[in-house]
Amino acid sequence: MLDLSQIDNSWTLFLDRDGVINHDKDNDYIRNREEFRFYDTTLEAMSLLAPFFHRIVVTTNQKGVGKGLMTVADLEGIHQYMVAAIQEQGGRIDKIYYCSDLSDDSVNRKPNPGMAFQAKKDFPAIDLSKSIIVGNRISDMGFGRNAGMHTVFVATTHPETPFPDPLIDLRFSDLLAFAKAIPLK
Repeated sequence: MLDLSQIDNSWTLFLDRDGVINHDKDNDYIRNREEFRFYDTTLEAMSLLAPFFHRIVVTTNQKGVGKGLMTVADLEGIHQYMVAAIQEQGGRIDKIYYCSDLSDDSVNRKPNPGMAFQAKKDFPAIDLSKSIIVGNRISDMGFGRNAGMHTVFVATTHPETPFPDPLIDLRFSDLLAFAKAIPLK
């Protein structure tokens, strides 16, 4: 079980994007910068989380690119805006990993752990046993378990998800509630 008092600067935070950092679109994709809307509490949460974690990375499934509904340039535009806005408020994202593969059995498509292994390759100091994924879907929780990390479910888009659940270590209403639950040292 995850004990938030154990978190120190050797830990890594993995974040899902849609439904955690920004508003999700029901059965559709955030296709461009104009459609991207932060949750009201995200920027504060990101500034609170930054000092606790050595690395903060985003791992996001983006089938919209694979389906041709948006371009890689559209996705990069969203991410450049997102990172800049977070940095302006004292937060950070060290790297963003995305999977545009259409096949659910792709090693990189959550719940498969490929994006976590990409991050570990890019940042060898990442210890997946001292990592947390924060997500709003059971596939995010499966990704965390499959990569050997702790899981935090935020009930932003799927509050009906049962808890307790063997895939979920902790549950919060949103990213800010999680950030505020980590004890200061």
